[in-house]
Amino acid sequence: MSRSDLERLSKEELIELVLRLQRPEKTSRTSSKPPSTDRKEQRERSKPGGAKPGHEGHSRIISSTPDEVVDHGPGQCSCCGAALTADLATETVSIHEQVDLPEVKPLVTQHRRLSVCCPTCGSRVTAPVPEAARGTPFGPRLHAVATYLKTFQALSYERLQAALSDLFGLTLSQGGLMNLLWRAQGRFAEGQVRAVSSLRRAKVVASDETGVRIEGSNAYHWVFRSPEAVVHHASPTRAASVVREMMDGHRPAVWLSDRYTAQQGHGAAHQTCLAHLARDVAYAVEVSQDPVPWRLQLWLQAVFALSGQVTTLAASTLSAKRRTLERQLADILAAATSCDLTRALQAKISRAREQLLTFLEHPGLVEATNNGCERALRPAVIQRKVTNGYRAMWAAQGEAAIRTVVDTARLTPGATAFGTILATLSA
Repeated sequence: MSRSDLERLSKEELIELVLRLQRPEKTSRTSSKPPSTDRKEQRERSKPGGAKPGHEGHSRIISSTPDEVVDHGPGQCSCCGAALTADLATETVSIHEQVDLPEVKPLVTQHRRLSVCCPTCGSRVTAPVPEAARGTPFGPRLHAVATYLKTFQALSYERLQAALSDLFGLTLSQGGLMNLLWRAQGRFAEGQVRAVSSLRRAKVVASDETGVRIEGSNAYHWVFRSPEAVVHHASPTRAASVVREMMDGHRPAVWLSDRYTAQQGHGAAHQTCLAHLARDVAYAVEVSQDPVPWRLQLWLQAVFALSGQVTTLAASTLSAKRRTLERQLADILAAATSCDLTRALQAKISRAREQLLTFLEHPGLVEATNNGCERALRPAVIQRKVTNGYRAMWAAQGEAAIRTVVDTARLTPGATAFGTILATLSA
């Protein structure tokens, strides 16, 4: 704003501008900004580390199937000095474990084609080309290790190359690693198709997206989540067309997302993520003296408390509590205020009013927040920060396929990322 623009402002407009400039910056607690962007507190103000008061201590569980057991018995009596023989009855006093990793070396198997001279006709006969000689010389476990480290530990090609060399004594070029990962990613296409097919039958779908760099340009990593599948998708656009293409005409009973326009209108009903609204309200409470944001914060706390009890209450009780919450919200939104921040917050919540309590109509099936999608997107955000994105679109799409298969498998208790990758590549 130039000086001439400032001179044309009224006294009230100047006061409002100064007050707005004096507002504190938003943090991860009052916005969607990641915690890494927060200013670190001074040492004397920071919270102490370690376990908090009342925290129940935990220790490592002793293995029930040790690879080796070594008994340590006393050699002589500490009282009289008599020798204690090994055939005396013993009692275990304590168990101490030492855990280590064995040296890991590449297992190299050479397949030699042999030829012999037929003793009957004298012809030279050569063995057929073995299956191991067709395609890549690298086995499924090596593919799985490289895929796991690249995808779920966010290693760049240079760091992955160094890790394989230092840990396993394997020397691979970055081009060789790229080809290895390209082959591995192709094995996840079938599982991705199954996950997408399951998503297109789901009654409840949650979705979110985050920015990522692909081929040097801004692009987006999308996630779609249902109780049966988690689908990741890389796209150069953030438009609603991505959702329409993914759902292929399917319209779930409930769509859960934030208030982003491209996420609207894809379900018969919509549940707005209340965690996003709670952060906006927290910021208003922090910077404004107006009582309306504080009342909204109390209202949201009541809603979150109810969301934790939604599966234990009768339908009539939920209906009565919903009517109470709606009346309270109507009073809050109709309250007069002179704060522009509060008015903007009231307008924002008013636009989403019909989408705030949808989860009460589907107890146990619809969540009040979209934290599940945000957790699914977090590895992609870390990958973006560590490697600054993807060199090629095929790499982003291939990684999305891997994450789809792994995250869908994780919906079943006991499934692990590396176990799923190894099983997929060994199939």
